[in-house]
Amino acid sequence: MSNSDNTVPTMSAAHFATAFALRPNLVSWFLGAGASAASGIPTGYAMIRDFKAQIFCRENNLSKREIDAADPVWIDRIDTYFRQTSLLPPNGDPTEYAAAFEAVYPQARHRRQYIDDAIMKGTPCFGHKVLGCLTAAGKIDCVFTTNFDPLVEESATAASATLPVADQIRPTVAAIDSADRAMRCLNESNWPLVAKLHGDYQSIAIKNTGSELEKQDTRMRHVLIEAGKRFGMVFVGYSGRDASIMDALNAILDAPSPFPNGLYWVVSSASRLLPAVTDFLTRAEAAGVDAAIVECATFDELAAEIIKTTDLPETLLNRVMEGRPTPRLVPVQVPSTDVRPFPILRYSALLIEKMPQVARRIRLNQATTSTEIREILKEKRCRATVAALGRDVAVFGADQSIISALAPLGASLAGTIPLDPVSDSWAIGLIYDALARALARHRPLIPRYKRSGHSLVVARPREGQDPERARRQKQSLSRLREAYDSNLTGKITKLDLPFQEGIYLKLDHVDGRWWCGFDPYTFVELPKPTPLQGDTVEDAGPFGHDQDPMGGRPERGGDPAGDWRRERWATRYNRNWAGIISAWAQLLTEEGGSTRPAFGLSEGAGVDAVFKVAPVTGWSRPGHHHDYFDRRR
Repeated sequence: MSNSDNTVPTMSAAHFATAFALRPNLVSWFLGAGASAASGIPTGYAMIRDFKAQIFCRENNLSKREIDAADPVWIDRIDTYFRQTSLLPPNGDPTEYAAAFEAVYPQARHRRQYIDDAIMKGTPCFGHKVLGCLTAAGKIDCVFTTNFDPLVEESATAASATLPVADQIRPTVAAIDSADRAMRCLNESNWPLVAKLHGDYQSIAIKNTGSELEKQDTRMRHVLIEAGKRFGMVFVGYSGRDASIMDALNAILDAPSPFPNGLYWVVSSASRLLPAVTDFLTRAEAAGVDAAIVECATFDELAAEIIKTTDLPETLLNRVMEGRPTPRLVPVQVPSTDVRPFPILRYSALLIEKMPQVARRIRLNQATTSTEIREILKEKRCRATVAALGRDVAVFGADQSIISALAPLGASLAGTIPLDPVSDSWAIGLIYDALARALARHRPLIPRYKRSGHSLVVARPREGQDPERARRQKQSLSRLREAYDSNLTGKITKLDLPFQEGIYLKLDHVDGRWWCGFDPYTFVELPKPTPLQGDTVEDAGPFGHDQDPMGGRPERGGDPAGDWRRERWATRYNRNWAGIISAWAQLLTEEGGSTRPAFGLSEGAGVDAVFKVAPVTGWSRPGHHHDYFDRRR
């Protein structure tokens, strides 16, 4: 606790909780709008902002949709407007809330409707639950509130219902239109009591405007004053704006022994107190009251400190603990075992340790395109990978077969052409084609070439296939089949569509090195779509509108196998993915070795595309260096 000359002492929430736990029944509670803020109910300040925004829009012929009342620019603009007019009391004036409320809703029934709508948004916060459990345990006798919401009594009733019937305590709720109940509780010491000084949300009479708040209901004022003579009092979330209530509190100080068990005003900072509250606390201290300012950010934080020091029956304590908010900082057990070694994240990518540096250069008598050359080679059954560069062609394959196939174009050997895949798009395309062919060669895989990206799919078993070859293929795919835990090829029963497991390939250049990325995917063979009206065969392309028969068809309503594919992959989590990635890496590198030629040409027969692919997939590395990374197990 701290103090200085002519100031009210301050204390922490923990110090208050320690003192409160000694005799909690000797202290009554006074809750303002701030106590319900965490429950989702607008505070008085928030309601003032809303009222000002509505008045501003009305006076300036604006729609409320045209402004953002939470934007600091609009807040400043609205405040400037009211400083320049006399529509409302000055900012921070105790009568500001009442004046603004009445200016927006002159009729009492509309004010009740507004309050009713605001209250519907609220649910008990942690502070309400603690207060309710303390009330149900008989440790709090009296609660006053200026709020209309039922959160205090609902929390107390719900907490009491968890106790044996004989131990249940239900609070008496009294509002300004049922003040007789409060008088009876006071006269007969029939506790607990929840007294609503401004009315209940179900009351016909509620106090909101200046004229309504000028004079507190006589009987409710009497109950508040008498309680101040019998109990100490702790104020939570109350600003002190209501002159009628502050007058009643000051009247208590005129009694012979006001607030006999202390006076505590909870606020986030002593500097935020209104002058009326500061004057009241100073006067209370001068009257011999043990007054203090409790600095605590929220009602929930105050409740958390109280529950640490105040005993509750186990049933009620369990209820409180279930409702506590998730802490931002929680204690953790310091690891006592060795941490997982770095690297920690695996990629589905293989390092290409060696790539072809040159391709065969073939000179033609006339310029042509890659597509035209591929058609000629396909017709002549010539296996080659090509990229056309006007009259020059970069090619991988057997020289004599290619020259013979391209003889009509006047083809002749012209040495080699260097490959720079970083700078030349045609070079990366040529290498990309050759890589797909190399990875599929002598493996039970089929390469598929598309402008959108190449892929490899598992080859289906063929009828009449050589038994020994079928056995070898089955053996090659055994690890992959085990990782998938299902067939790698087959037919979707309900759709009658063939499917094949496979991977999409992607070449990436990272930090001066080339990587072959592979993305596992289930390919489904779709029937060729019929051409749209007006299309020609040339328009449609080999699969109809450049559509892949093993992919979706957006213009025909999407992928009919999409749901089936999602279900197939839905239960494959990290461990399954790791197994699938390992199996693909093993199939692409270990089967037949990691050095992979695209054609397997004998020396001098032509220029082959030879790749050396590392058998281990990429892993993550720390983004910076630290001594921690040099630790030893």
